[in-house]
Parts: sequence; structure tokens; C-alpha cells
Amino acid sequence: MKPLPLLPLRDIVLFPHEVRPLYVGREKSIAALKEAMNRKGADGKALLLLSAQKKAKTNDPAPDEVFHFATLGQVVQLLPLPDGTVKVLVEGLARAKLTRFLPTEPYFECEYEPVSEPPSSSAELEALMRAVQTTFKAFVELNKRIAPELMQQVALIEDPSRLADTIGVHLALKLPDKQALLETDAPSRRLEKLYELMQGEIEILKVEKKIRSRVKKQMERTQKEYYLNEQMQAIQRELGDKADDGKTEIQELEEKLKGKKLSKEAHARMKKEIDHILVSTRRRAIANCKVSHKLECDRPLRSDWNSHHVTEEGSILPLVNFEWPSTMFDI
Repeated sequence: MKPLPLLPLRDIVLFPHEVRPLYVGREKSIAALKEAMNRKGADGKALLLLSAQKKAKTNDPAPDEVFHFATLGQVVQLLPLPDGTVKVLVEGLARAKLTRFLPTEPYFECEYEPVSEPPSSSAELEALMRAVQTTFKAFVELNKRIAPELMQQVALIEDPSRLADTIGVHLALKLPDKQALLETDAPSRRLEKLYELMQGEIEILKVEKKIRSRVKKQMERTQKEYYLNEQMQAIQRELGDKADDGKTEIQELEEKLKGKKLSKEAHARMKKEIDHILVSTRRRAIANCKVSHKLECDRPLRSDWNSHHVTEEGSILPLVNFEWPSTMFDI
């Protein structure tokens, strides 16, 4: 095949059928994009090769520091920015294998071979596709970071290769796992790997859900104990503020009554009045606390567990009315 410019990617594996926005800042990468735009064919496609780096921190990777199993892609949109970087939208077209790096400056240029996928169609493959789609549905229901609408899109995919690549884009996998999926040419093997990976992710998500539920209950219990403690203090305040020696006003009145020399009739009358004041105060305190408790219970407890807002950079995005996300990639 005719040599094409190569764009090394940091911590990103581009799959066929995937549309991904990138922010490009390295000189070699910008030169590769410009060369791809200069070589546009009669069909208007600006083709290039995209491959992940083995180490994301490497700023100027050598040929042996880039995976030789890559993706043939095209530049959909390209916009130079005032700071010298480039905003680009790329689309994966097919799998490709890098065969030779050419001595080209100031960008990588590579010869490549397209990777053909073996044709596959059987009842077993159909059953595997259904199992993967069902498992992906369970995964999305547990993972709030993926839009539920994606389940409907995945359910309509009939091509096994496209199904595997679409799901692979949306799984939060490590770079070696995604690269392994890209290098697996047979769709059936790719679906089997995805099925195993999703089962593992589902188990982890279930454990995370249990932990969140347990922590939430603990927080609610702690908050309830706090409210009860506040109510007890409110009752204590209603019954009479404690003096420095820890005695309430009622207790002080009772002690003063004991120290007075009164007739039995007067003493009984005073004791009855103190008891009446005590009962009335208790009733008023309990009524106030009930109102306070009802107001606190009617107030919804704050829970941020399901209010996450996470951008899915790996989404397969439509080309119509495309909006650039705020997340930046320094490619």
C-alpha cells in the first residue's frame, strides 16, 4: 500500500467506526496532519495511520516505541488554533499493520498492510452477539457514565465486527486491553474477550454499588443521631438552661423550696405549681421537637452519589452538528 503519515497517540486506541476529537500539540504530529491534508485524494479523504504509544510519557517516540498494529483513519475536520496547536476530528476506517518506517522528516511515514477480517456467520456467532448485547445492557445499567440511549444503538448493530468495536470504545479498559482488542482480527474472538471483560467489570460495579449503599446508610444514621442529639439539647433548653453547677431552673426552685420554712398547705401548693410548670414545659418541648423533626425529615437528604458528570471521550460521535468537548488531548 502507498505510505501514509503516522500520528502517534498517547493513552488512546482508535477503533474502526469510531469518531474521536483530538487536540494535537507536538510538532511531528502537527506535521503529519498537515501532510495528510496535502495528500487528499479525488474522493476528498485525508488518510493517515493512527497508533498508540507504548509509553504515554514519551514526548518523541521512536519507531519501536509505537505499537505496529494501528488503525487506518481519515481527518474529518481540522482547525488550527492561535496557540499553535491543532484541533482535529478523526474517524477510524479499518485495522492496519505497520510494515516499515520510512526515513521521513519532520513526521513519521509508514508502509502498511490492511488487516482483513475472516468472514464469519453461524448460529454460534449469533448467540454470542446476543449474549454480548445482553451483558452490555447490564453493564450500562450499573455504569452511570454511559448514556442509556447507547443500549438501543448497540441492540440494532447486526455486524459482529462493528458490534465488538462499538462496545470496545465505551469500556473503561486499560491501554493493553484495548490494544489487544484492536489486534484481534476475528470478530468472534473479540466478542468473547469483551464478554469476559464486561463480566469482570459488572462484578466490580456491583461491589462499588454495595459500598456506596453502605456508606450512604452510615451517613444517614450519623445524620439522624445528630438530629436526635440536637432534639435532646432542645428539650434540655426548654426544661430550663443549666446553671454552672449543672442544675436546671426547676431543680433550683425545688431546692429553694426545701430551704423555706412554710406551712404544709403552702409547701404543697408551691410543689403543685412547680410540678405544673415542669409538665407544661415538657409538653411544649416535645411538641417543638416533633415539629423540628418533621421539618428535617421533609427536607431531602443531599446525596451526590448519582450526580456524577463524566465526559465520555471514547464515544462514537455523529458527524452532524458535532460539538467539541472541553477535554483536551495532547497528542
